[in-house]
Amino acid sequence: MKIFIKVKPKAREEQVIKIDSTHYLVHIKEAPEKGKANKAVIERMSEYFNIPKSHLKISSGLTSKQKSIEIATT
Repeated sequence: MKIFIKVKPKAREEQVIKIDSTHYLVHIKEAPEKGKANKAVIERMSEYFNIPKSHLKISSGLTSKQKSIEIATT
């Protein structure tokens, strides 16, 4: 399964907002430097979907606010 997210780094409050079935808006506190924001996005999405972090992978957008995430369905 593939989902698309837009990241809002350096937010005051962390949250995940569902826009539709495959699009999400993710607010994180971490700054977009040295992969900290990407790691935080994976953590928030794993908590949101209640799945292990190892089942999530950023497939595109590593240096962008727009990201595609692959969710392993095993």
